[in-house]
Amino acid sequence: MEPEALYRFAHVIGACVLLGTGAGIAFFMLMAHRTKEAALIAHVSSVVVIADTIFTATAAVAQPVTGILLAREVGWPLTEGWIVLSIALYIFVGFFWLPVVWIQMKLRDLARDAAKADAPLPASYHRLFAIWFAFGFPAFFAILAIIWLMLARPAIPLW
Repeated sequence: MEPEALYRFAHVIGACVLLGTGAGIAFFMLMAHRTKEAALIAHVSSVVVIADTIFTATAAVAQPVTGILLAREVGWPLTEGWIVLSIALYIFVGFFWLPVVWIQMKLRDLARDAAKADAPLPASYHRLFAIWFAFGFPAFFAILAIIWLMLARPAIPLW
C-alpha cells in the first residue's frame, strides 16, 4: 500500500472510531442511567471507561499523527484554512472529552458506592451526569464538523 493510501485509511478509520465509539458510549451510558440502577450503571460505566481508554484515546492520539503524515504526503500545507479550523475544532473537542473521561470515572465510582451500600444514587452523581450529558453535544457536533471539513476541504481564507 502506498503511503498516501495508508495514511488516508488510518485517518478515516480513526475518525470512524472517534465518532462511533463516542456515540456508542453516549448511548450505553444514557441507557444505563435511565434505569436508575446503581449496580447496572456501575457495570456499564466501568466498560465505558475501558472503551474510552482503549478505543477513543488511541484514536485521539493517532488522528493528529495520521493527519499530519497525510497532509505532508499529499502536499497540503498545515496552514490551509480547513486544516487550521479542523485542528482548532479538534482541540475544542479535547477540552470537552478530557473532563468527560474523569466524569465517567467519578460516575462509575459513585454508582459502585451506591450499589455496595444498597442506596440510591447520590445527588453528586446526578449533577455530574448532567455535566457529562451537556459536554457531549458540543464535542459531537465539532467532530461532525471536522469530518465535513476533511471531506469537503473548503477554501477558507485565514488572512
